[in-house]
Amino acid sequence: MGALPVLTATTPAMGASRAAAAAVIDPSAQRQTIRGFGGMTHTAWIGDLTAAQRDTAFGTGEGRLGFSVLRIPVPENQADWSRDLATARRATELGATVIASPWNPPARMVETFVRGSQTNARRLRYDMYGAYAQHLNDFNTYLRNNGVNLYGISVQNEPDYAHDWTWWTPTEMVRFLRENAGSIGTRVIAPESFQYLKNMSDPILNDPAALANVDIIGAHLYGTSFANFPYPLFKQKGAGKELWMTEVYYPNSSDSADLWPQALDVGEHIHRAMVDAEFQAYIWWYIRRSYGPMREDGRISKRGANMAHFARFVRPGYVRIEATANPASNVYVSAYRGGNSTVVIVAINKGTAAVSQQFTLRNGTASSVSSWLTDASRNVAPQGTTSVSNGSFTVTLPARSVMTFVTG
Repeated sequence: MGALPVLTATTPAMGASRAAAAAVIDPSAQRQTIRGFGGMTHTAWIGDLTAAQRDTAFGTGEGRLGFSVLRIPVPENQADWSRDLATARRATELGATVIASPWNPPARMVETFVRGSQTNARRLRYDMYGAYAQHLNDFNTYLRNNGVNLYGISVQNEPDYAHDWTWWTPTEMVRFLRENAGSIGTRVIAPESFQYLKNMSDPILNDPAALANVDIIGAHLYGTSFANFPYPLFKQKGAGKELWMTEVYYPNSSDSADLWPQALDVGEHIHRAMVDAEFQAYIWWYIRRSYGPMREDGRISKRGANMAHFARFVRPGYVRIEATANPASNVYVSAYRGGNSTVVIVAINKGTAAVSQQFTLRNGTASSVSSWLTDASRNVAPQGTTSVSNGSFTVTLPARSVMTFVTG
């Protein structure tokens, strides 16, 4: 092959507007059903959310995060099972789904072994698999008896990154799923690999008996490259199962969540989790933290604002629909359809110039769209309505911003 021609373009100055290719939205081309966006509380480690913070996290009005999923831990000891109950109850009252993940089984079920240089590594005793399934089921029953119906419960948090908790090999996970998980009275989540390592989940998908007893393939995305987001084997063998991203912080846990424009990385990360990975849920680590969606003072952070652009408007049961994902350099678009034919579009412009962006809804009947904006100075700020003509509308995406559009 000969050398490819080099194309050059003048970079627009800061604040100048550039035109992008039209972003085509096709409501008839349906992808995954969205279960929600959310985060975790872990009262034993960082304290519980206050009553006001619960409402900020799970409320859907202006100034709220709109979270629709709460993840809580499964404590080893039954005496501690009430620790996260108040937040779980309030989240449930506000319409959120609750899931739970264990870090360790009860101490009586655990043995130590040598794993490489770790001489005190922990694992579940093989003769305790049945008792452990009962432990998880008892936690599920406890919550149900106290007003919280768990949507699902995990076998183990990060079984492949367990220096400080309990290790599981892929073989052990498959054995538990095959022989014991069927007795658990809610949806079962596995394997929750820390980095979406497919060597943890491939064996489950390749074992029909294990797969029959798992409902949600759960994964974490710590350090996972975008190239590893797609999962062809799940598409091939995961029919009837769900695919959830159950824990992450991004891009780090060291910077303030209000650092701008770095917070836009969160918006792109969610976009890629929805579009490239086709996850059905996106769950942050701690809800309230200096690097999280809610600051320690209870106010929504810039990272949280990026999450709210999805969480407040893309509600459980909405379906992602086909959209031009990258109509211009540094512009990311995803779209979702609600049961009443509402279409939600989230557009992220990470570039240093404003973009004139046309959106075209195939076979659309909307007459207007309402919009919300986050940039350096605003957080999910209402921007009024824009007219839709013949299924199309054009807006300016400010430099370094995220916008959500909802058809009316």
